Amino acid sequence: MNATGGPANTRSPRSGPRPPARRGVGSTPTATERVEPARRRGLSAGLGGFVVGEVVLAVVLAAVVGWGWEHAVETFVVTNGLMGLTFGLCGAVIAWHRPGNPIGWLFIADGIGHATTAVTTPLSQLLADTDAPMVAQRLLVTLSMSAWPWSIALFLPLALLLFPTGRLLSPNWRWAAIGIIATAPLFVLEMVGDGDAPGEGLPRGYLTIAGYDDLDPLWTLTELRTVVALLLAIICLTIRYRRADETGRRQLLWLLLASVVTILFVTPWSFLAGTPILVLLAIPLIPIAVAVAIVRYQLLDIRLVVSRALTWGLLSLVAIGAYAALAAILGSLISSRVGRSAAITVLVALIIAPVLPRLQRLVDRALYGDRRDPARIASKVGEQFSAGLPGVVAAIRSALRFPYVGLIVDNRIVAADGTPSSAVVPLELEYGGTPVGALHVGLRSGESELASADRSVLGLVAVPLAVAVHATRLSAELQSSREQLVSAREEERRRLRRDLHDGLGPTLTGVAFAADAAANLIATDATKARDLLATLRTDTRTAIADVRRLVDDLRPPALDELGLVGALRQRADQLSFRADGAAVQVQLSAEGLPPLPAALEVAAYRIATEALTNIVRHSGATSAVLALRCGDDLEIEVTDDGPPNGEWRPGVGLHAMRERAAELGGHFEAGPSPSGGVVRASFPLEHR
Repeated sequence: MNATGGPANTRSPRSGPRPPARRGVGSTPTATERVEPARRRGLSAGLGGFVVGEVVLAVVLAAVVGWGWEHAVETFVVTNGLMGLTFGLCGAVIAWHRPGNPIGWLFIADGIGHATTAVTTPLSQLLADTDAPMVAQRLLVTLSMSAWPWSIALFLPLALLLFPTGRLLSPNWRWAAIGIIATAPLFVLEMVGDGDAPGEGLPRGYLTIAGYDDLDPLWTLTELRTVVALLLAIICLTIRYRRADETGRRQLLWLLLASVVTILFVTPWSFLAGTPILVLLAIPLIPIAVAVAIVRYQLLDIRLVVSRALTWGLLSLVAIGAYAALAAILGSLISSRVGRSAAITVLVALIIAPVLPRLQRLVDRALYGDRRDPARIASKVGEQFSAGLPGVVAAIRSALRFPYVGLIVDNRIVAADGTPSSAVVPLELEYGGTPVGALHVGLRSGESELASADRSVLGLVAVPLAVAVHATRLSAELQSSREQLVSAREEERRRLRRDLHDGLGPTLTGVAFAADAAANLIATDATKARDLLATLRTDTRTAIADVRRLVDDLRPPALDELGLVGALRQRADQLSFRADGAAVQVQLSAEGLPPLPAALEVAAYRIATEALTNIVRHSGATSAVLALRCGDDLEIEVTDDGPPNGEWRPGVGLHAMRERAAELGGHFEAGPSPSGGVVRASFPLEHR
């Protein structure tokens, strides 16, 4: 206990204050952690509502002062109102879903700037019409002229610099952010310093700069500063795209799409006199794209959207170039302005009409390969079948611009091309209704599933690919069968050599020696010679028995003497007693058997006799039925009434029966049944 009566401090003086304990992944957030995001969401919703209120008030005030649509457009009320609405609402959505991302708050500030200009412009006119105090009028004009430049000079470039994570690309980029923030007031002064009011009859604002025209070099630098700020943002976005993962690239593609469309619309307004002000309505595409990229970047197949945007963008550039060239040529030939414009329009239309489909095909081919030309893909894939499955897989990936294509057969990769992506879609390959493999296709950047056009093309190439896989599998099985046949032949030759060398060879050698000895003794010792001849007779009979055994192993003689049915009946009679002496009644059923090939007769005989032998040795049965049936297949079935004793463990006999069936393309099965044991084998006959 310490002097105050509290618990004594057991920590050492050097330990210092203990850090707060870290919460685990599944721990409950504290009250402060729960309240802070809720406050930010409430603030974002409130600011979004404030922007909406400003825009609605701007529409009402424009109607009150009697402005029509054209006047509202000329005073930028329409464009500022729509930009304020989209920036403000998109910023509110981002801030609601990602409260910690500053891009949402920057967009809200951007929207407030545009919306404030939209509402103060007609309000200034209303004050002027009602002869309000000049101080109020000048203050409102100042606010109207100075609110929107902050959006262009500060909030938008900074948001692009932070996109999409809300953090700078690296600490080195903080100087770019500081430069944008520090120089933003110059752009504001440039926009309000000339003193031009937003409408006729309105007073100058308070920020009017005397000698404004003398500062042209400064304003030129300010314009250059704005271009540099946007250029830095573009460079930063390019670096981010190169370093980004799949998710980051999808997000950046949304912004790329919006930027391309915006530049195509806004560029003519900046450099060509007479361009309608409404082209500025393309700018709201940027906050919409940023909101989708941050909150719902998987909303659409962005690659498809970019494809269409690039098509129309390139087409627009072609149209602008054609218009400019034809205007210069026809300007000296056609005097009437109306006639010149009509002629140019007709000629541009005639030029662009055949260009559009060609341009679309070029862009689609860059992104999706030859997907729109299945015949071309089938031709490319067909050319690679001679190169094997790896060449076919590489041709499919190249033709459709997939990041990865792999061929899976028997749960292993037999061919692959490209780098596997996080999203891989399997497509089953079937031959004759039976699965023979699967084609694994990696999705392109921006895709969440295979498009119907891709599935159609893959379905077209899947048929010959499945045939190739099946043929490859049959070739492998044929090679394996050949190897097994060669191995079996060599093993049989080895067995015959061993039996002849170890059995029949010594016996015949002894016979030869005994015959020589008897010939030598027949004149001098007849009794000994007779004994040798008796031994010779015995050895000869032994040799004959060995020869018969070898011949029987090659082919049972009973098959040639009695036929298959007779040989089986003879063998069934021999196997009518179990090892314990109990009788086994074997019934043979065989009707209408045609003449069979020698190999099939031997296989049927060996399987049937082995099955009967197993019944006598292991089953404990009292009766068995051997049935042979012949239709399209030769079927052999051996059943018994032995008691069930669990699953059969494969031994040498079962393996031998299964191998004999497989050698002739047959099917074999064996095991217990509710009424006893059963062995079945079937051999195809139609090809014989």
